[in-house]
Amino acid sequence: MKIGVLASNPELYSNKRIMEAGANRGHDMVFLDIKQCYMKLDAETPEIHYRGGWILNDFDAVIPRIRPQLTFYGCALTRHFESIGVHPLNSASAISYSRDKLYSLQLLQRKGLDIPTTGFANSPMDTSDLIDMVGGAPLIVKLLEGTQGRGVVLAETRKAGESVINAIKSLNANLLVQEFIKEAQGRDLRCFVIDGKVIASIERRAAPGEFRANLHQGGTAALVRITPEERKLAIKATKTMGLQVAGVDIIRSAKGPLLLEINSSPGLEGIETATGKDIASDMIASVERSLNWRPKKLNES
Repeated sequence: MKIGVLASNPELYSNKRIMEAGANRGHDMVFLDIKQCYMKLDAETPEIHYRGGWILNDFDAVIPRIRPQLTFYGCALTRHFESIGVHPLNSASAISYSRDKLYSLQLLQRKGLDIPTTGFANSPMDTSDLIDMVGGAPLIVKLLEGTQGRGVVLAETRKAGESVINAIKSLNANLLVQEFIKEAQGRDLRCFVIDGKVIASIERRAAPGEFRANLHQGGTAALVRITPEERKLAIKATKTMGLQVAGVDIIRSAKGPLLLEINSSPGLEGIETATGKDIASDMIASVERSLNWRPKKLNES
C-alpha cells in the first residue's frame, strides 16, 4: 500500500518510527508536510496537491500526526483525503473532537464516563463560583489550547487561583478550572488504544517539585498494570471520540479512575521505550486491517 504520514517534522521520533515500521511491513511510505499540501475542491475532480504540483490522490491511506497549531488546516486536509477515498488512521472529525478540551469532556460526561469536576465560564465575574464549583483550592487552571502539559497551572491558594484565572481572562483566552487530585501525587496513566484494545500502558511520574506528569515536562515513565476498570474506561473513551488510535490519560483518585484527556496523535517514544513494544507496527497493522490488506505470498504474481 501507499501510505502517507501527514505531519510537520520528519525527524520526530514518532514519525520516523511509523515510516520505518510501514516500510518494514512492505508499504510505500511517504512523509507529507502538512504545510506543503493544498486542495482542489471540485465536484468532478477533487484533488490534493503537494508543493510542485504533485497530485496525492493515489494514496491508499494517511496517518495524520497533526500538531495543535495546525489542527484546523490538518483536519481540513484529512477530511479532503477522506472525500477522495483515502483511508485516514483517525478521521478529521474525531481529531477535531479530541482537540477541543471542553467539547471532549462534554462528550465523555454525556456517556457517563468519570472526569475530574470541571468549571468553564466566560466572565471573570464568575471566578469565585468557578473555584467553589471544583472544591476550592488547590485547583488546576488549563488553557483550552494548551498541550503536552503547557498552559496548565496549579493554584495552591484561592487567591492565587483568582489571580491566574482573571489574568488569563484579561487576555481573552479560554480556560478550564479543574479539581486538583492530590492523592495522585503527580502520577497519571497513559493507555495506548488501537482498534478498541489497550495495547500498552505506562505510569507517568512528575519530576521533583512538578505536578504535571507529562514526559515533555521532565516526567518519567514506567510499566504499570492497569485495572479492568481503567482498561474499560480507556476503551470506552476512545470509542466515544470515534478514534481508531488514541493515547488516553487517566488519573487514579479516591473516587476511582478519572479521565484527564484523549490524545489523537499520541507520542511513541516514551511508551515504546518503557514497554519495549513495537507500537508503530501496531498502528500500521490497524491500517492493514481497515483496508483488508495482506502481504503477497511468494507464489502470487
